[in-house]
Amino acid sequence: MTADWTAGTRDPDTTTAHWTAGTRDPDAAVRMICFAHAGGGSALFLPWRRLLGPGIDVVPVVLPGRERRIQERPYTRMADLVEDLVPALEPLLDRPYVLFGHSMGAMVAYEVAQRLRPAPGTMFVSGRRVPGVTGERHLLGDRDLLRVVNGLGGTPSALLDSPDLANLFLPALRADFQLVETYRPTATPPLACPLTALTGDADPEVTPAQMARWGDLTVGGFGLHVFPGDHFYLKGLPEALRRTLLDGVDRISRPPATPRRS
Repeated sequence: MTADWTAGTRDPDTTTAHWTAGTRDPDAAVRMICFAHAGGGSALFLPWRRLLGPGIDVVPVVLPGRERRIQERPYTRMADLVEDLVPALEPLLDRPYVLFGHSMGAMVAYEVAQRLRPAPGTMFVSGRRVPGVTGERHLLGDRDLLRVVNGLGGTPSALLDSPDLANLFLPALRADFQLVETYRPTATPPLACPLTALTGDADPEVTPAQMARWGDLTVGGFGLHVFPGDHFYLKGLPEALRRTLLDGVDRISRPPATPRRS
């Protein structure tokens, strides 16, 4: 897909900034573009730049309907989202990069990876079954939908008792659930990049065996890592997860070895 920067639209840098959070590190060797769970935004990933250390420019993606974009209408169809999102990310591809997606974000990362060129050096998918699993939770009543998310550990329980907070949070949450649960991936070739699946051992949404099926979607090599915890095992970036991410980044940022002369 080619971005169309026509008159009257934002320039590339402004558009990229609109879709992402934080300031870019011009000296970083690698970018890590991160996609959050349903209802989520940049808050999960902003601390990662400090925790992962220098050299990695962590780029949280911020979708409409949350954080500073809360007044914008959220997307309900994956195709519409990806059509607008991919051009906004293209200016970030001026150096090696990786994709990280958690839960709904894993679906978004997978679709984005199909379209971005150059392709990512590697990709991490977390806490979500392979594309094509549908559902109807987006049709639940407000309180029932909040209880579902609260049960996963991703939403403060105060939302259940605060109508004002819930009214702010619910439109993006419901739209995100609809986007994921109505998403039908098209038949595409497997990814060429390495893919690593990550999950918590007590995640009620997905089992390690279900996460292992992501291996069918790449010819670039596959790994599966299971960590202690539930659906939000990654909060705070536990040390074992941090090492796993750094190992993946190191493989694409390390300069190729110089052949020895005989």
